[in-house]
Amino acid sequence: MKIKHSLSLFLGTLAIAISAQSAFADRDNDREIANSTGVSRQQLIQAVTQATTDNLHGGYGLKFWVTLVDKTGKVVEVVTNGTTGENAGNNEWLGSRLISAQKANTANAFSLDGYAISTANLYRATQPGGSLFGLQESNPVDASSAYAGSPRKYGTAEDSLKGKRIGGVNVFGGGLALYAGGKKVGAIGVSGDTSVADHAFAWRVREALGRHPAAGTAGITTVNLDAAGVAQTPIVGAVKGDELILESTTAGEYWNAWAHPYAPNTATGVNVGILQAP
Repeated sequence: MKIKHSLSLFLGTLAIAISAQSAFADRDNDREIANSTGVSRQQLIQAVTQATTDNLHGGYGLKFWVTLVDKTGKVVEVVTNGTTGENAGNNEWLGSRLISAQKANTANAFSLDGYAISTANLYRATQPGGSLFGLQESNPVDASSAYAGSPRKYGTAEDSLKGKRIGGVNVFGGGLALYAGGKKVGAIGVSGDTSVADHAFAWRVREALGRHPAAGTAGITTVNLDAAGVAQTPIVGAVKGDELILESTTAGEYWNAWAHPYAPNTATGVNVGILQAP
């Protein structure tokens, strides 16, 4: 009996040790993946500060939440150019914190090394009757991860979203994939103002980070085919491939199928990644 008891204890201890070792290995591997973005917290903060100073985003002039995810969809950093902590919701939209994470997840999940898609590009196709209707429900948010942790840490280096894959799909402006050396390395999501302003601000942040897709990269606005396989003429001014396309009454079915509605105080121009459909 003692031998059996000792053997059981040994096997139990071994199982715990193996489980712990596996957990540590997973944690270490995740840490390595998180660093693959090539963007530190300080760099992200500096880029957000620069984008705020540029003041090219239109909208209502509200504050933004910015979430960075790695190429696996795990949250690396959460920052804001507003107020951090438990009083954040008094100064910027608290709901936008999670929305920014969803946008980052979406841009990362549906962009590739050779094809960039912004969350803004998905708007029209996901409306009732659109070819991607229902996409919004395809990758639900992990609520246990999204709402865990202390509100005192919102937007700080210890934000509870960090290290988690909260999921979620968001289909209006504000999410952009990040690129380096021709490879997708993650994405950022911005939320806090109108959806068009969110996209414009995200564009400026990505520009400040030096993480735009390489010129000529395929995307909705630069390389696209119609149902017959005929290449469509890129929208004038489109360079990166995932610019927000503003709806037009004359663009026809094709470009409006990937378009995004206007928003109050919309700022247009290629310098903020917003293009008028032809």
